[in-house]
Amino acid sequence: MPEIWIGLDVAARRRNWWWTAVSTLLFAGMAVATQATATTGRWWWAGVVGAVWLASLFYMINRGYGRILLARDRMQFFTFVTRRSISWSEITKIEPRRHQTRGGAWWEVRVHRVRGRSLTIPGIFTSHRRDEVFERNLAVVREYWARATALD
Repeated sequence: MPEIWIGLDVAARRRNWWWTAVSTLLFAGMAVATQATATTGRWWWAGVVGAVWLASLFYMINRGYGRILLARDRMQFFTFVTRRSISWSEITKIEPRRHQTRGGAWWEVRVHRVRGRSLTIPGIFTSHRRDEVFERNLAVVREYWARATALD
């Protein structure tokens, strides 16, 4: 089996940057509003909003640039700051996971391991129901997993 990279395409990465910019504007507005309405002892509210914004910004950039490399014997996760490799034999289940918020829903793919916590696969997520690219990427990951475990 040849190695294959899976990650966001240019249009999806552009959408991710768009939502990052919208989030930044919202947090900037909250920081200004908390600072404008704060009394003398409440200056730290703007710092709390800034800290939450930084965490949100990091998450969105990390999510947008994450990708995986599927190889014959393992899958490798590449994100903005981390690298991780998981052997196919360590995986017990690969499933899509739905998250629901007030603003809508989004789906991501989780890898369940024999030991340890489950991990989100970087570079495979969507906010659209029945997204063809998401379903195709999920099928490719499952196919590599099935072929690798059949060889063992």
